[in-house]
Amino acid sequence: METSDLLKKVRKIEIKTRGLSRNIFAGEYHSAFKGRGMAFSEVRKYQYGDDVRNIDWNVTARYNEPFIKIFEEERELTVMLLIDVSGSREFGSFEKLKKNVITEIAAVLAFSAITNNDKIGVVFFSDKVEKFIPPKKGKTHTLRIIRELIEFTPEHRTTNIPEAVRYLTNAIKKRCTTFVISDFMDESSEMQNALTIANNKHDMVGLRIFDKRETQLPPVGLIKMKDAETGAYTWVDTSNKKTRMMYEAWWKKQSQHVHDILTKSGIDYVNIDTQEDYVKSLMALFRKRGA
Repeated sequence: METSDLLKKVRKIEIKTRGLSRNIFAGEYHSAFKGRGMAFSEVRKYQYGDDVRNIDWNVTARYNEPFIKIFEEERELTVMLLIDVSGSREFGSFEKLKKNVITEIAAVLAFSAITNNDKIGVVFFSDKVEKFIPPKKGKTHTLRIIRELIEFTPEHRTTNIPEAVRYLTNAIKKRCTTFVISDFMDESSEMQNALTIANNKHDMVGLRIFDKRETQLPPVGLIKMKDAETGAYTWVDTSNKKTRMMYEAWWKKQSQHVHDILTKSGIDYVNIDTQEDYVKSLMALFRKRGA
């Protein structure tokens, strides 16, 4: 991509997403995520009504009476974006590809973070960690992230979410808020365990991006279909009602599988259709968390 074209795209996304982060998401972002990051302050003697989960057992044992840990809200957060750059993000049946929606959402979150004086970092992943951008503050840093979102080309095309999540857990020592932005097309048996461990250390949020055309096959006859991640081709007779029903059943099973994994991992998430307004979906998620 020519530099001038890239700059135009960056500017276009900046104008749209910066306005959203300032005018729409500012309050909801703050209430949904501020206060989730708590730093240890001091210990004091246990008082009636204190949360027993905050008891400091080491100090309690030393003085032979209960003490609890006191925490205070951290004045700034670290926000990490785990962005799926595998081949399936290139699917799109109408005006927008999944990767275009992912780019816009990531940009909105990045600008929301810097508006609230938070650090923002990114992990691009396929079946491996493709690129790590350490968390920093500032507009220049955010614009770099947007440029990478637009022009980044991954080396691999398949997906391994647990690999990316484990990398995050090892790379970011301080508690952070992490958005996993993906279609979650990953059959790995390790996903739930990896997400559960990460969510115990960090504040994990799932944004599942999908295209409505992925949910069912249209009856358009015999078509040649390509798996965007493996490159394998398959002929499918979409005029066959049984075939369409089997595909729709597979999609529902896949969706339930993702729901079960994220729910059991204790992770808040939202499904975002590429053809619908992602602002409404994000606002609903933010308000749910801020309630």
